[in-house]
Amino acid sequence: MKKILTLLALGMALTVGVAHAASDQQNKMKTCNADPKAKELKGDERKAFMKECLSAKKEEPAKPATQQDKMKTCNADAKTKALKGDERKAFMKECLSAK
Repeated sequence: MKKILTLLALGMALTVGVAHAASDQQNKMKTCNADPKAKELKGDERKAFMKECLSAKKEEPAKPATQQDKMKTCNADAKTKALKGDERKAFMKECLSAK
C-alpha cells in the first residue's frame, strides 16, 4: 500500500513540474509569435526569427550587490581618495550602509 501511495505521489509531483514547464514554453511561443506578426515576416526570415526567439534564454533580474562587492567598491573608493584613520572608518561605514 505504501509503495502505491509513494508512486502516486511521485507521479503527481512529476506531472505538476511538467505542466509548469509546458506553460513557460507556451508563453514563450505566444510572445515570439506576436513579434513576427507585427513585423510581417514570412518564410525563412520568420523561421530564423522564431528559432532565435525560442532559443533565447530568459533574462535574469539584476542581482543586488553582495556585501563582498560593496567592500571591494568602498575600499577602492577610499584608496583613490587617500583616506586614512577616522576619515576612512567614517567613509567605509557610510559607503557600506548605503543601498
